[in-house]
Amino acid sequence: MIILPAILSNGGNISDLSAAIQNPSDYGISSNLFLLVMLGTFAITYFLFAVLVKPLHGRTVRETINGRKQIRWDRIRMGIIVWGIIILADTAISLLVSSPGEYEFRFNTGAFLPLLLILLLVMPFQTSIEELLFRGYLAQGVARWTKSRWWALIIPSVLFALMHLANPEVKEYGFWLSMPQYLIMGLMLGLISILDDGIELALGIHFINNALTALLVTHEASALQTDALFLLHDLDPVASLISISVASILVILILQRIYKWDFGIMNRKVAAVPPPPPPVEVETIGQSPAT
Repeated sequence: MIILPAILSNGGNISDLSAAIQNPSDYGISSNLFLLVMLGTFAITYFLFAVLVKPLHGRTVRETINGRKQIRWDRIRMGIIVWGIIILADTAISLLVSSPGEYEFRFNTGAFLPLLLILLLVMPFQTSIEELLFRGYLAQGVARWTKSRWWALIIPSVLFALMHLANPEVKEYGFWLSMPQYLIMGLMLGLISILDDGIELALGIHFINNALTALLVTHEASALQTDALFLLHDLDPVASLISISVASILVILILQRIYKWDFGIMNRKVAAVPPPPPPVEVETIGQSPAT
């Protein structure tokens, strides 16, 4: 990893790695470069998944997304639009009701434009591989194993939350205020994916959530230390928890109205679809096999 040589060259040791992640500039590494390297690991994971999922599990990336042969791109766009509007509205309200000095505006063209480029080109791999693994591959496996949509919702959502256990927000604000936010996000994305029978909406929501978070507001304990437009000096974790809860309920209700989902499907047993039988070779009477 590129940050490690910088730590050692400055007389540090491996124990300084955690601090370097939060303050890469202290080791002569720009936040954009560090973000690019971090997101690049997810891009590598994505391509490994795309290559291995077919020979190991007999399915393609498209089939992991929705069990079909075609990706519903309109769903991805809808997820981006609806969740993007909610995030922008929430950010605008927070700025309007904030006290003086709570937010620091710090637009820097030289840093912001490369950040935007990184988010558009590389971040989709990070959010996509997380959705493919949790709301796609894992949820499908749990559904086949348990025959229950509830377990297919709960188990991947809990594991998704636990994946963020090492994030600096958890250390700064405590387990019981930080982890529920990841769990709520996972439950919202999982429920939408089950109701819509595919993860395209979740792909769009997850991408625009992370992209706008990196672009608009950052804070000292954020896992995404970027040159965002605003620096929040005093994050209220309770208000943040309430905000993500309200936003998640709102997006579910909006999308349910658009796509006419039936919430009752959650209580129906998952019907396992057997693989197609192998083709049967029929020998024509009176003819010998070709040589």
